[in-house]
Amino acid sequence: MRLVALFLLVASHAWLAHAYMIEVQAAKKECFFEDLHVNDKMTVTYQVGGGGHLDIDFWLADPKGVAVAKHLKQSTGTATATATTDGRYEYCFSNEMSTIADKMVSFNVHGVIYMSDAPVAPLEREIRDLASGLQSVKDEQEYIVVREKTHRNTAESTNDRVKWWSIIQAVVVFAVVGWQVYFIQSFFEVKRVI
Repeated sequence: MRLVALFLLVASHAWLAHAYMIEVQAAKKECFFEDLHVNDKMTVTYQVGGGGHLDIDFWLADPKGVAVAKHLKQSTGTATATATTDGRYEYCFSNEMSTIADKMVSFNVHGVIYMSDAPVAPLEREIRDLASGLQSVKDEQEYIVVREKTHRNTAESTNDRVKWWSIIQAVVVFAVVGWQVYFIQSFFEVKRVI
């Protein structure tokens, strides 16, 4: 019965795990909030998937505005906060350092609701470990999807540049051949003075 109650508790708080893809405009920041209670744990993982140098500023702050985690110009990162007070925890992605490039950011937010330190049955502990492992696999899979997209975009861009460079080279070669034929013909022209 206790195992069923644990499962229902986890299922009823499935909203604690989110996956998002946002575009942070140049010279702007995007902030999000999560309401936590004492001893709740929240983890934010993020990755920049496109734009500029693939870097972004990130910070996670408690309800008093004190930074719990701060990453500057990172392409990927993870920040974890354990709530010391009840309140709204804020996490922001800032692209204020860039004046031109918009950034695509993929991020996940997952949390753990605090449970008392009462003795835990081995099966419950295994279920919690399994849930944590599944979350790690999900985060890694989303990381791989974003990296694949970035690499595909790079490959397609390189392919386009190679194609256009080859076309330009062919046009230049034909222009030089045409000019050479015209120039050599001019040597063999007989100029008569009448």
